[in-house]
Amino acid sequence: MKKLGIVITDGVGFRNFILSDFLSEAEKQFDEVVILSCLPASVYEGFLQRSRVIELAVFQEKFPTWFFRKAKEVAHLQLHKHNNFGITDNLNTNKSKAKTPRGYATRFIFKWTSIFHSEKNIQNYTKLQQQSFKNNSIVKDYRAILEREKFDILFFTHQRPPFIAPLVYQAEQLKIKTASFIFSWDNLASKGRMAANFDYYLVWSDLMKEELLHFYKKTQSQNVETVGTPQFEPYVLERYQTTKKDFYNRFNLDSSKKTICFSCGDISTSKNDELYITSIAQAIQENKIQNVNLLVRTSPAEDPIRFESFVKKFPFVKWNHPKWHLARTGHQEEWSQRIPSKEDVTDLRSILEYSDLNINMLSTMSLDFMQFDKPVINPVFGNKGNGLYYDQRFLEYPHIKNVVSFKATRIVTNEEELIDAVKLYITHPETDAKNRKQLIHLQIGRPLKGTSERIAAILRKWS
Repeated sequence: MKKLGIVITDGVGFRNFILSDFLSEAEKQFDEVVILSCLPASVYEGFLQRSRVIELAVFQEKFPTWFFRKAKEVAHLQLHKHNNFGITDNLNTNKSKAKTPRGYATRFIFKWTSIFHSEKNIQNYTKLQQQSFKNNSIVKDYRAILEREKFDILFFTHQRPPFIAPLVYQAEQLKIKTASFIFSWDNLASKGRMAANFDYYLVWSDLMKEELLHFYKKTQSQNVETVGTPQFEPYVLERYQTTKKDFYNRFNLDSSKKTICFSCGDISTSKNDELYITSIAQAIQENKIQNVNLLVRTSPAEDPIRFESFVKKFPFVKWNHPKWHLARTGHQEEWSQRIPSKEDVTDLRSILEYSDLNINMLSTMSLDFMQFDKPVINPVFGNKGNGLYYDQRFLEYPHIKNVVSFKATRIVTNEEELIDAVKLYITHPETDAKNRKQLIHLQIGRPLKGTSERIAAILRKWS
């Protein structure tokens, strides 16, 4: 008898592991499957067959826990900042001038970790973090759940949320094996420390495996498996497929025209999206770009209120606001409580499959569109001197440097380059197709078909 615990931390994890085939494949491999959910249990209604859900109480960090967690994360960035602009940039972003207890503490942490940031130091900060929360009543409840359920392996669908650290800690204490899936293509090379140490890791590609072994020296190669990612698996599942006619009707598009999709990032990293939408829309108005539809998909991580004025300003623009509902308010990472619908996955797949061109500011959506061999333009107008949000700095992030070096997209730095790139790709969509395929092979190391089956089988092997 083998028993799997699946820890779902957020809406993207719900999309990747509940709306894909993973749950049904896990039920084939394990005798019992239990979801430990950081989302309300009600969101799983209609998705479960033999599995059941335990809703976890929300762990809230107090100051001591935050302090040692922050020390661990900043030390990781200090350790790996050399010759890595992405990590250096994130380190600078973590600095604080606030005259608050956490502001003063952050400045102390930066000074301390500038000297004490070895891997041994990081492990000591981790132990201090664990000591700070081990007597918390919610953390003790986690232990009771694990003692009662007796899992053979606990699978974390995201390695970074700080609120999973107590659950990993209790698993360690009870000698329960833990595995984690690396959430996104930029998480290792450009982001901070994982929430905890895990026994096993699932990664997208061999490149990501190399990154993991580089940044986490104590990890053994045999405990890391390349599986691809279920993030893109719905694109090969029949239940999410629609026709091109359905696509045009769904978004009220002119079927005689080519369709440009602009996909937004969230406000924290994609502050120039309004400028890029304006540039494209005005070029269409002025006939610099002809015979095209413009469809804008906003980010599911935020309320699309910042684009309200564009509806009146550009009435010909069509909008897709992702159908993700906020399942819970008051959470320390409220964006994580946005839950996707099956309808939205269907909408997204149709946009990817039937749009002719995508434009986005260096987001993962580039990879989504490339699954359907669609050309992608990445606008980055902001530099150090022009007063715009400085998005050109992202070109130096390791995962984006691969995009640039493979020439898989057209990187444009002003309106003229943007219009020229649109004209090129609308007329000759096959341009850069070989480069796109090479980038996909680098970033997603296994076929989309069978991803969930692959992950479930490896978890069974590890259990």
